[in-house]
Amino acid sequence: MNLRLGGKAIVAAAGIGAALLLGWLASSQGPLAPTKVTLAKVEEGPLVASTFGIGTVEARRSYAIGPTLASRVASVLVDQGDAVKAGQLLAELDPVDLVDRVASGQFAAERAVSAIRVAEAQLAEAQSRAQLARASARRYAELRAQNFVSQDASDAKQSDANAASAAVDAAAAQLAVSRRDRERALADVAGVGKLRAQARLLSPVDGVISARLVEPGTTIVAGQAVVQLIDPASLWIKARIDQGQAGGVRVGQPAEIVLRSDPNRAYRGQVERVDWVSDPVTEERIVNVGFAARPEGSSVGELVEVTIRTAELSKVRSVPAAAVKRLARQDGVWLITAGHVAFRPVKFGITTLDGHSQIIEGLDAGDEVVVHSERELTPDAKVKVVPAIVRAGS
Repeated sequence: MNLRLGGKAIVAAAGIGAALLLGWLASSQGPLAPTKVTLAKVEEGPLVASTFGIGTVEARRSYAIGPTLASRVASVLVDQGDAVKAGQLLAELDPVDLVDRVASGQFAAERAVSAIRVAEAQLAEAQSRAQLARASARRYAELRAQNFVSQDASDAKQSDANAASAAVDAAAAQLAVSRRDRERALADVAGVGKLRAQARLLSPVDGVISARLVEPGTTIVAGQAVVQLIDPASLWIKARIDQGQAGGVRVGQPAEIVLRSDPNRAYRGQVERVDWVSDPVTEERIVNVGFAARPEGSSVGELVEVTIRTAELSKVRSVPAAAVKRLARQDGVWLITAGHVAFRPVKFGITTLDGHSQIIEGLDAGDEVVVHSERELTPDAKVKVVPAIVRAGS
């Protein structure tokens, strides 16, 4: 009998212990346990907003040097990487018959000059005869008035004067034609000379040859580039900025540039242009950033990272960006009151790249907010503050 009572007591004690263990597990480790959270205080101090983008080094001013007519390349005098001066000969094209056409035009201009001299002499002779004929006609008209000569004789002299005047007009017209022929011949020489000059490809600016595209003997069409030239002083960055971050980018804002070839150094620059057209596919906007001082050894097409300062605030309140949550279409944070959490709507401003969000209104300096929680929070949920949350598998 005593053995039976002793056995029942042991079983009862074991059941009570198991129930207590289950209760403790449910309240401390199970679904009834408080949610573990970490906290951060609202800080007050300077805040710098920046935006980040990836881009490439490009030349703002690039020149494709080629002819305006189809031709054959006679020689290419430069190669990729060569520094050239404005006006320097880069390549020559086969002039074909342009030299002969220039010579023919010059001969035509010389013939026109000779024709002008002949026409000027003929005009002078005609003017002299016309002057004599007019004087004779006037004299005969006076004699006819005194009845010293007949009317027929006076009319004949007047007819000679009229013919001489017409000869003057004809000589003047021939002189004008000769002068126009000379002008046309000179224009032809100038036009062919320009075509001949275009067979000599000259550098428009001081720069560097970025590409040699054809070799001597190659036949090219009008507009086809023989060499490409860039102005190294015009190097800048073509950066792609996410549209969601590009709204605050303005011309003149300072920037830091890190080259792929020199990742341990940041170069200073500033925004020089913000494109009006965005890429609807990548949802990015093109921002061009210039170097304050062009880095030595940089290459066109090199990958770069750009960080642009869009705003600098001297004394503002901020919280870690991870603390910002959205509940019922409102942005805010979770606050702890008597071991329970409550959601407080907050008006936020800028967010920095290092993960801080500006507080415009809704929180005071020193307030503590929930940054991380081991599971999603709900209003009035019980929480437990811990230094850090260890995730499963960490």
